[in-house]
Amino acid sequence: MIDRGYYGEFGGAYLPEILVATFDQLVEKFNEVKDDPDFWREYTDIMSTYSCRPTPLTFADNLTRHCGGARIFIKREDLNHTGAHKANNVMGQGLLVKRMGKTRVIAETGAGQHGVATATMAAKFGFACTIYMGEVDVQRQRPNVFWMERLGAEVVTVREGTRILKDAINESFRDWVTNMDTTHYVLGTTCGPHPFPEMVAYFQSIIGKEARRQILETENRLPSRIYACVGGGSNALGIFQAFLDDSVELVGVEAGGKGLSSGQHASRLSSEDASVGVAQGYKTYFLQDGDGQMKETHSVAAGLDYVGVSPILAYLAATGRVRFEAATDLEVVEALSLTIKKEGLIPALESAHAFVQAFKEAPTLDPSEIVIINQSGRGDKDIFTVADAFADPEWQEFIKKKAEDYDA
Repeated sequence: MIDRGYYGEFGGAYLPEILVATFDQLVEKFNEVKDDPDFWREYTDIMSTYSCRPTPLTFADNLTRHCGGARIFIKREDLNHTGAHKANNVMGQGLLVKRMGKTRVIAETGAGQHGVATATMAAKFGFACTIYMGEVDVQRQRPNVFWMERLGAEVVTVREGTRILKDAINESFRDWVTNMDTTHYVLGTTCGPHPFPEMVAYFQSIIGKEARRQILETENRLPSRIYACVGGGSNALGIFQAFLDDSVELVGVEAGGKGLSSGQHASRLSSEDASVGVAQGYKTYFLQDGDGQMKETHSVAAGLDYVGVSPILAYLAATGRVRFEAATDLEVVEALSLTIKKEGLIPALESAHAFVQAFKEAPTLDPSEIVIINQSGRGDKDIFTVADAFADPEWQEFIKKKAEDYDA
């Protein structure tokens, strides 16, 4: 599939000359460790002793009865350290940074989960850390900003452009150009120039390897379908990779926002609003206008409003191996509420997109069939965003009273 960082026509490394040597070093080191069984053992050891892996595969008996049809299992990445799948990637890149002898890491973040995970990894390994975050996301993810700063990271608010994830990535690259001798950019998703899509997918593959082993051990069969939300694509590729060679249908669910016809969404592969272009060092589908200017995106979930998508997923969509759907904000809130009430689980708003599509399709399948939903993160730590999505009047009154207390 990979040819110098290309997946079909997608991917590549479109770099300014000043970054070429840094990327050459990164490619060399990554190729060295990915072929080293000792490195993978070191990685899985730290993930088991520090990050609670393997995460469980939970049978959702109440949701199964409620939906009818296929039996529903949930891969519990919400129980991973820092509350999401993001720790898988950052801990792996942290071990790589140690081998490269660098002392500082930088990262972008949208929902804040990657930022918290990177700050955690930096604290664990003793790196200096700077996190870039769009001003819009800083406001809606303030609790995550608080924890990043407590972990010792400097959080830089990005006030340019649309002030969301795309702009945080741009600022991260600007920092890296200036400080590349001492600094590694811990890109958080399967996007960007080669080797980042392959590297992030490599570390996230631990999800699918576990899920495949777990479902075979408990059910002695593979699932019919697997559902995962898709922003950049790291959690989806994390679970999909282990099943690419099987007759398992893989379903990625993007942010439908206020509806695909509204123009206020972040659906690249499940809508007709995206086109192929080159930006931020790689080639993929972007939500862009005829002049190549990036459009504004919208999602109730801060982690899904990225303007592009993984070149690996673009390739898998083009070849028909992965099917892509979209879930609206309203559907997401309803699915989140149902999951909380039926299973006592609190998916992140991002993860709830996958639940939406699974709930639509499970009733159409035979009761002998199995589906897996990847719960990529937990929602309880994103209480401000979740509470706003529910428009809970008691919560709003609580926040109003808190604001009055601070003003007093």
